Amino acid sequence: MYDFFLGGILHPTIGELLLFLLSTSLLTLLAVTCFLHRSQTHRAVTLSAPVAHFFRLVLWLFTGMVTKEWVAVHRKHHAFTDATDDPHSPRHFGLWKVFFQGAELYRQAGKNKELLTTYGEGTPDDWIERTLYTKRPALGVTLTFAVELILFGLPGIAIWAVQMLVIPVIAAGFINGIGHAWGVQRYKDGDIRPEGGIFERIGDARNVPTWGLAVGEEFHNNHHAYQHRYKFSERWYEFDFGGTFLELLCLLRLARVLENPFKKSK
Repeated sequence: MYDFFLGGILHPTIGELLLFLLSTSLLTLLAVTCFLHRSQTHRAVTLSAPVAHFFRLVLWLFTGMVTKEWVAVHRKHHAFTDATDDPHSPRHFGLWKVFFQGAELYRQAGKNKELLTTYGEGTPDDWIERTLYTKRPALGVTLTFAVELILFGLPGIAIWAVQMLVIPVIAAGFINGIGHAWGVQRYKDGDIRPEGGIFERIGDARNVPTWGLAVGEEFHNNHHAYQHRYKFSERWYEFDFGGTFLELLCLLRLARVLENPFKKSK
């Protein structure tokens, strides 16, 4: 029993645990950026049914987030970026609150039924979404905890704890916090597009160089300027891992871009 608690069934090495943690964390980030953000929220790309459902399962197991709630809150964020109605703007809530409690701000806003009705259209509404993913969002992360405890023993608790922090820290905290307070503003509210018209609402959104740490979400200013592009990078030195991953899925015919991301972009 003592041996089991120390290493579980598998008795993995530290290197194997770190590889598992990095792999699942990257998978979770890809599920958020490719499925929740670029596909569901902005409709920049459509994913094949198996890929979309795989990402839904990943989100249920490693985040407990509900698709409709996340999408609705994020759409409202774009509609009122850094205005008083923005659900998680550092300008109004303060940088530290958004950084450390960004996930909680998401959860609070996601409980607003009017917000869900107004901004949550078009999200999955099948049997498994209604009976499992939306109705029992905590069950997924609980199952993950139990499985990792059995497989890895006590180290599995530490692995699970870090996995639960990936989205609150990198997505909710870093991107919505730092990404609206520090970095480069290539585009600003009211800038005129070269082909006429103005950029979409940008607010304080900024590009924060992280060399791929946030799978492309760090190019937040680029994204707010052109919200319906599937790829957020623009310059040769900007690497959007999420966009590149979507291009791979397109080559495999597992995804399809819904519009030319570079059309009238210069």
